[in-house]
Amino acid sequence: MIPIVMTVSNDPVGAGYIVSLARPGGNITGLSNLSSDLFGKRLELLQEVVPKLSRVVVLGPRRQRDWSEMMESVATPMGIKLRTLNVQDSTDFAEAFDMATRERIGGIIVLPAPITNTYRKQVVALAAKSRLPAIYGLRENVDAGGLIAYGPNIPEMHRRAAVYVDKILKGAKPAELPVEQPTKFDFVINLKTAKQIGLTIPPNVLARADRVIK
Repeated sequence: MIPIVMTVSNDPVGAGYIVSLARPGGNITGLSNLSSDLFGKRLELLQEVVPKLSRVVVLGPRRQRDWSEMMESVATPMGIKLRTLNVQDSTDFAEAFDMATRERIGGIIVLPAPITNTYRKQVVALAAKSRLPAIYGLRENVDAGGLIAYGPNIPEMHRRAAVYVDKILKGAKPAELPVEQPTKFDFVINLKTAKQIGLTIPPNVLARADRVIK
């Protein structure tokens, strides 16, 4: 079979591409960017910028694997209740934000996925209209007007993928090359958006950002 190197994959195990991260077991290897650590960090940052945060919506597509147990295990010790909303097409986003507004949700975590990336501008606009603090997984969302992004540095992941290609060309078997988790991350804050929704970002959070849009 032809070797395949993933550059960015949310859940290669759940999708059935590989057997495990440690031993892929087939012709596919590369990099994966979904982990409990990333989810926990996003929730932690949202809690730091939203006073008395207690209820959070997680917005994303229906996944091959149910990640709710993992997410609940992160949120419960922090005193945060989660509600997961699956989006399948563009109309689902407006309904999700309407629900979040009605139920006085404190913040939203937008999971990186093809559908949330495709409708990035719509999601960002709905968050601003609803005056809801939202954190994203890709810095492009903040460039488009989103509030905060924390996630893997995608160009770095592409460079790491080239290392896999080099190893395979030199004879390594994809089945035996462990799938990597990201090691370099972007933390970006949009102060224009914070002002628009009436949110003050604490100085200690601003100090940790890699980039601040003013």
